[in-house]
Amino acid sequence: MKATILVVDDEVEVRELLNQILQRAGYQVHQVKDGATLKEAFDRVQPDVVLLDYKLPDATGLDLLPLIKKEWPEAEVIMLTGHATYDVAVEATKRGAFHFQEKPFEQEGLLNLVKRALEIRSLREAVSTASAIFQCEAMKTVVRTVRRVAPSDVSILITGESGTGKEVIADLIHTSSTRAAGPLIKINCAALPRELIESELFGSVKGAFTGAHSDREGLFRQAEGGTLLLDELSEMPIDTQSKLLRVLQEKEVRPVGGRTSYKTDCRIIAATNRKPEDAIRDGKLREDLYYRISAVSVHLPPLRERREDILPLANAFLKRFSAQANRDITGFSPEAAERLRLFDWPGNVRQLQNEVQRAVLLCEEKVVDGADLSITSAASETNGDTSFTLLEGVERNTIIQMLKETGGNKLETAKRLGIGRQTLYNKIKAYGIET
Repeated sequence: MKATILVVDDEVEVRELLNQILQRAGYQVHQVKDGATLKEAFDRVQPDVVLLDYKLPDATGLDLLPLIKKEWPEAEVIMLTGHATYDVAVEATKRGAFHFQEKPFEQEGLLNLVKRALEIRSLREAVSTASAIFQCEAMKTVVRTVRRVAPSDVSILITGESGTGKEVIADLIHTSSTRAAGPLIKINCAALPRELIESELFGSVKGAFTGAHSDREGLFRQAEGGTLLLDELSEMPIDTQSKLLRVLQEKEVRPVGGRTSYKTDCRIIAATNRKPEDAIRDGKLREDLYYRISAVSVHLPPLRERREDILPLANAFLKRFSAQANRDITGFSPEAAERLRLFDWPGNVRQLQNEVQRAVLLCEEKVVDGADLSITSAASETNGDTSFTLLEGVERNTIIQMLKETGGNKLETAKRLGIGRQTLYNKIKAYGIET
């Protein structure tokens, strides 16, 4: 389905030019010439993006912005003007504009801007749908907190076990902020070798170290005007954490091997699957960095503690994966639904997502049955080992079962469980599982 663009401009030549550019790019275009005709369009058009001229005969774009956001809250508004000032740009952003574009504009640049606006709109819808699924009060509180603090630039720390949805919450923060038009850059601090993480974060100059054949920009500069997500923060080397703290305090970043520092302007979101107090005690997280980066802390409870969310999430995944696989699968049988609801999900939402995707591929009927699921009943035996709690026993047996199914392949086991490989190694060791 074609995206719909509404052009609001009093100059016929500008409207026709935009009409040609946008139609050639495959968009459906509607045109209005002033504020009065815009108001008449409220009942007959549903635009995805509005290109709004700042100076109109009967109103300014700033006057019309609140009306547009009220009538079409999902639409992204790009304001066009030949009379750009910093104060107007700031005010337009405050009133909900996605971007402020000067005239004359380059065709390619404008199309990229429209494309980015549509991507943000789509992401907002996806995040909104995901947040609407949450039924448990703890997650509703998380969403309310996020939406209150998102418009500010305050740093946020998201904690929770692997697979609980920390990245989804980071997406929600970014798309609900005034930085939504900027980039959202993500880095997993546990995935990079120690010797490369500083170059990845801060950038590097040619010749700074072996293999540095050219200048590297670094993620802080790539995230300029947007948001930088530091996932698994407590896995970052301590000496790098010290340099990160200095960047946050001084808002300047110096590339590895460089002599010049550059101002940086990006919002920081950090995430970790460790309890911060444990990470600080174990020397994995600097205490001063923790206090600097956790102006607001958001904790995501594991899926086993919010069972009201399991079936709504499972149904949302079922709908998505059925559509992707072109399958007409309408739901879960009572047995399958009960098994999903009672299972303890050591890999949390990520494991649930993988389980539903697998069931969609294996299901031969219109309803997913218990036989289509790989998970065992929550009432599984603990193999007579009473040194574990019931919850730990269920998790231990799930890991053992998945290791058997994968022939002992730990990477594939971690993938199917929806947890990180290091997390799986830690659990194998903690539970004394023979591999």
